[in-house]
Parts: sequence; C-alpha cells; structure tokens
Amino acid sequence: MIDEFAKDNLHGRLRRDREALLWKLDGLSEYDARRPLTVTGTNLLGLVKHVASVEARYFGEVFDRPSPERLPRWQDHSNGSDLWATEDETRDQIIGFYRRTWEHSDATINDLPLDAPGHVPWWPEPHADTNLFAILVHVVGESNRHAGHADILREGLDGRTGMRAEHEKQSDEEARAAYCAKIEQAARSAASIKV
Repeated sequence: MIDEFAKDNLHGRLRRDREALLWKLDGLSEYDARRPLTVTGTNLLGLVKHVASVEARYFGEVFDRPSPERLPRWQDHSNGSDLWATEDETRDQIIGFYRRTWEHSDATINDLPLDAPGHVPWWPEPHADTNLFAILVHVVGESNRHAGHADILREGLDGRTGMRAEHEKQSDEEARAAYCAKIEQAARSAASIKV
C-alpha cells in the first residue's frame, strides 16, 4: 500500500512540474523563449528540451525500455546540445517531444513496480544499479529544479511567477519596487556593519 502511495505521489509531482515548466513558455516570443538569460546560456526552451531528454533517458534506457524518440548517445550531451534549441528546431517540435516523452515515461512508471531494477550507465559505481523508486525521486528532483530555474528566468523577462496560470496574481509594480528597495537597504546596511 505504501508503494502505491509513494508512486502516485511522486508521479503526481512529476506531472505538476512538467506543466509548470511548459507554462513558462506561454506568451513568449521566439526570441525570448530561446535567448540566453544567464552567463552560462540558460534559456527557457533549452530547459524544456533538456528535461525532455533527461526523462526520456531515465524512464527509457535505464529500464531497457528505449524511448521511441531518436536520441543522441548520452555521451554526446557533454557538449551542451540538449540545453538549447537550434534555429532549425521549432518550439512545437520540442514541446511535442516533451509531451511524447511524458507518455513513454508514464507507461514505464505505470507498468513497473517501485523496486523494478534499472541500470544508469552514466552514474558511477556503486550507484549505477538502481530501481524505479530512486529514478522517480531523481527525475522529480531534476524536473523541480529546472522548473525553478524557469520560474526565475521568466520573472526576469516579464515579472510572471508561479506554478500555474490560475494561481498567478497581477503584480503591483509600485509595491514590488518598494519591497525590493527594502531588501536592498537591508543588504547595504548589513554590508556596512563592521564586526
């Protein structure tokens, strides 16, 4: 009974984070969805592409259930090609890849018990041999982490925050500026205190 509760809970969180990540693209221009927003090149569409690849590998190759999507060898991702969209890759293609990956991942999660054995060839020994529970926890963590990155990036673009559109509140720019000024003042005051 606890296994089904754990599986349902983790799977539900994964579904929530998937939707949150995709929502971060809503209403953005092609340029804003793709452009580098950090010094390391992190971008919103690239995060979606990356998380889709992560999910495809962990719920596919790890359990000998290869993704129906054509994926480059996992060793080839060291060049960062899964972290951004080329000019030839459309937003719809990447979102479609992510949604099809969900279907494949969901089938793996639904078909296997939590203790189903898996093997992650890119993890060091003795951790390479694992099970579905560990992979679910790992992928939920990855998805949540990158949805958080996307939340911050989107906030930097146009101030939109949150997990879902229905929970978003219209921001009061004046109140937001006053709040940030208060935090800035506290930081400056703390920095000037000599210990």
